[in-house]
Amino acid sequence: MESLLQAIDLLVPQMISWRRYLHQHPELSYYEQQTAAFVAQHLEQWGLEVRTHVGGHGVVARLKGNGNGSTVALRADMDALPIQDEKTCEYASKNKGIMHACGHDAHTSTLLGVAKVMSEHPEVLKGDVVFIFQPAEEQSPGGAINMIKEGALDGVDYVYGIHLWTPFPVGSAYSKPGPMMAAADEFEIVVKGKGGHGGLPHQTIDSIVIASQVVGNLQTIVSRSVSPTEPCVVSVGSFHSGSSFNVIAESAALNGTVRTYDPELRLDVKDRMERIVGQTCEMYGAEYSFDYKMGYPPVVNDEGEANRFLRAGEKVVPVKPSPLIMAGEDFAYYLHERKGCFMFVGAGNPEQGIIHPHHHPKFDIDESSMRDAARLFIAMVMDCQNG
Repeated sequence: MESLLQAIDLLVPQMISWRRYLHQHPELSYYEQQTAAFVAQHLEQWGLEVRTHVGGHGVVARLKGNGNGSTVALRADMDALPIQDEKTCEYASKNKGIMHACGHDAHTSTLLGVAKVMSEHPEVLKGDVVFIFQPAEEQSPGGAINMIKEGALDGVDYVYGIHLWTPFPVGSAYSKPGPMMAAADEFEIVVKGKGGHGGLPHQTIDSIVIASQVVGNLQTIVSRSVSPTEPCVVSVGSFHSGSSFNVIAESAALNGTVRTYDPELRLDVKDRMERIVGQTCEMYGAEYSFDYKMGYPPVVNDEGEANRFLRAGEKVVPVKPSPLIMAGEDFAYYLHERKGCFMFVGAGNPEQGIIHPHHHPKFDIDESSMRDAARLFIAMVMDCQNG
């Protein structure tokens, strides 16, 4: 393992260069053509067996090991978000309204680095290593399902993923056995009232007022219907209505997300939401539509593989048990199919101004976190194949 770690340390400047190039050229979910081509070109140059267009724009590469040990898959996501980059730096996004605001550019570059150093030292591998570069993590139904359907995990015994995470300080890593990230559902509510003149509200059914009541009422689900000890989030993320200052809008649209861990609570929240929306609208004489999409399931780590993280990860970066994270991840689907572990590597650094949360227009990472992530991937693979 030491030869791989030394090689990664030497490759860090190149990994940063890849990351900054990808940061300048982000692509949205399901449109990662150029990113996938960039990845595949490098993997082919290093002599790996490469498959492209797996489950969309996914790339899967296999590196043959020197023995009959376990086959381990490592996954990185490639897609960006519909956010305007507001950073002032030399590597800011060149694509208007599109930005790597969650670190996927760094995930891709980190895994490329691991693939390169392993391809230069295949003799230390006792089994094969499969590198999964996944599209469309940010947008449900996500890229993982189709990649699995098209064979990304064929012949794989274990699967690991890493997310660089700015809420955690650089120089640290986190994971835990069992549930770690929440189920991530989406909803859309349309309140249908009766439009009219802003000066004659009594002749209308004001969709904005009613939808505002819906937003407030939905917040009682978590505050008054769910046990305080049970993780649950109901968030309205967008509210769109109206086009003029003196017109009462005919309709108002709300979009948002629900995050839960418990399967029964997940369904109960959905049912309770629709009752609240329906009864609020009925009280004011409005109609409504309610569309609820079940998104990614919770990320549930295998106990043995999470313990491997705590044991093997400590050799390369300080590790800690992770708190529950209410963000969602379609890495959950890989863990439905194979034993594995999802891990967070700290990427925040207030001293460098790396303080903005994920999905923020000024999001950035401490790029030294890529070294920690690459070393953690290597430690997990080597411990697994030598265990």
